This record gives sequence, C-alpha cells and structure tokens, in this order.
Amino acid sequence: MADPKDSFEQALLQLEQRVRALEAGDVPLDEALTLFEEGMELSRTCHEQLEAAEVRVAALSRGAAGTQETPMDEPG
Repeated sequence: MADPKDSFEQALLQLEQRVRALEAGDVPLDEALTLFEEGMELSRTCHEQLEAAEVRVAALSRGAAGTQETPMDEPG
C-alpha cells in the first residue's frame, strides 16, 4: 500500500502495476478487489501530491515581485 512518504513516481508506478494486473483479468475476485482498493488509495495519494505541487508552484509564481497567479487548466 502507499506510504504517504512515497514519492509521486513510486506511487504512480505502484498504481500502474495494479492497473496492469486488473486489466490482465486473470486474478481471482478477492485479489482483484484488493488491487482495486489499493489502486484507489494510490490514486488519492498521487492526486494529493499533485495538488500540493500546484499550490507550491502558484506560491512561487506570486513571489516577491507580485507576479500574477494564473490558474492551471483542468485536464480535459
């Protein structure tokens, strides 16, 4: 399972591994449910880390010079 201290890249790699296992379709139902639950937690971890990075970038963009913050576009 994802440790909150895992890097984004580690969490994403673990998520991709679980998705591949589920897409293969050859895991028993109990294991598939466990993989799905772990994948959802990893997805939340990645999302939270991305949001935190966005906040940091916005704060750095403002800076001492008073640079205007431009909201990032939502993925479509």
